[in-house]
Amino acid sequence: MRVRGVRGATLLAADDADEMSEAVGELLREMMRRNDLQADALVSIVFTATPDLHSAFPAAAARSLGLTDVPLLCAQEIDVTGAVPRAVRILMHAETPRTRSEVEHVYLRGAEVLRQDLVR
Repeated sequence: MRVRGVRGATLLAADDADEMSEAVGELLREMMRRNDLQADALVSIVFTATPDLHSAFPAAAARSLGLTDVPLLCAQEIDVTGAVPRAVRILMHAETPRTRSEVEHVYLRGAEVLRQDLVR
């Protein structure tokens, strides 16, 4: 087993706490499913949100999924002119037997435009 980084992102249609919870929960579940990860394999998760998102912490969605003993950190994205709005990005650190090239990064709800080179 090695610790690998699993990337993911999603876009919200609006700055809304319910949508934040739904979209981030969906992304976390899909990142874990596609990479065959269970909660006990998670080392930590870093969430970033664009400066236009104020309604909720993305990490709250992880807590609602039962990830209560995984260290979580939220940060604000750099406010770059022309950046995609209402984006939440995730960097999940997990123990896995997969190689770096076998890790599947997940981009949902239009976030595929952020890293087309990583989307399968």
